[in-house]
Amino acid sequence: MRLGIVRGSVVLNQAIPALTGVRLVIIEPVSAANLAAANGLGGGKPLIAADRLGPANGQMVSFVEGRTAASPFYPQDVPIDAYCAAIVQNIEFQPPTNEIQSASEVHS
Repeated sequence: MRLGIVRGSVVLNQAIPALTGVRLVIIEPVSAANLAAANGLGGGKPLIAADRLGPANGQMVSFVEGRTAASPFYPQDVPIDAYCAAIVQNIEFQPPTNEIQSASEVHS
């Protein structure tokens, strides 16, 4: 599961029947540096994800990729590679610092 920011939506001219009524959103994944800076930027390569939650543009979401993305549609076989799994309300993130060493480094 990764975090991303909704940047827009996709409207299809034609869709396969399994995707009828499913919203498609453009998600920009958030890098660790931008998450630590809390600057509202993503930094990753945007992707398209299926969505049933309805996040607004600019809202942070968590998304899953790969075969897991199709799980909410089971038993239908839906051809999607990413799915918006949750809308993020709060984040507490502390990036690792260079001062923190593993126990093996300290005792060597």
